[in-house]
Amino acid sequence: MARPLRIEFAGALYHITSRGNAKAAIFDDDSDRFLFLNLLAKVVKRFNWICHAYCLMTNHYHLLIETPEGNLSAGMRQLNGVYTQTFNRKHDRVGHLFQGRFKSILIDKDSYLLELCRYIVLNPVRSGTARHPAQYPWSSYAATIGQAPRPTFLHTDWILDNFSQIREEARIAYQKFVADGLENPPSPWQALREQIALGSDTFVQKIKDLIEEQDLSEEIPRKQRLIGRPDLKDLFPSGSKTPRQERNQLICRAHLEYGYRLKEIAQATGLHYTSISKIIKAGEENSQFKT
Repeated sequence: MARPLRIEFAGALYHITSRGNAKAAIFDDDSDRFLFLNLLAKVVKRFNWICHAYCLMTNHYHLLIETPEGNLSAGMRQLNGVYTQTFNRKHDRVGHLFQGRFKSILIDKDSYLLELCRYIVLNPVRSGTARHPAQYPWSSYAATIGQAPRPTFLHTDWILDNFSQIREEARIAYQKFVADGLENPPSPWQALREQIALGSDTFVQKIKDLIEEQDLSEEIPRKQRLIGRPDLKDLFPSGSKTPRQERNQLICRAHLEYGYRLKEIAQATGLHYTSISKIIKAGEENSQFKT
């Protein structure tokens, strides 16, 4: 199985999810949730993380974590590892608690942090667990609006400062922002790039540059190693009549520079697989595409 790509750097912001093995519960009762949050507080303090939002569901959790020191994997090993050991001892069980490794998506703070904070606290509403996020006690929503004590590990200043420098006004505006998501549920994942990054073109280019600097394992999904490349639908717009020479150059670039497979290019262009193969073979003989 391909390993998820981990890009770590100082100041990185991640949406993190971790799910129970075979969709099993990772929290059997409220004491388990308290246990997890206490452990999260210790991990946030030890690894100097900033936690902007969280939500604990029955068989998974969501975190929005900023890592000033670029140490996500080390902290997550501590969080999931210690929680698994403690949970297993408490419930007299053995084996894996979580389904594989945690999933992390890099977030452009300036463009998507607020949207992801809203997405996370609306999780109980989307699942039908609660009618309103204020009714759900295991997310950061109540603490952010001042309805519940703020956990020591939760950082709410950045979110609220985006609405107003006056706390009460900021909390009211934040509640309205979340309420707007109840009526018209947003889907930030439509802009997700190759399952690892959510942000502007400039942000994605930054991630691409970081990937190119690393010695990436072939086990990492190919699409993730090639993040930032143009979509095939943009290279070959439906219904367009690109001159043959220009089209063939684009076909060569799609394969030799952007890493698309011949079958993918054939589907995008409407040409037969063997035609694509011949075009690329001819292109490889052209000095423009020689390495």
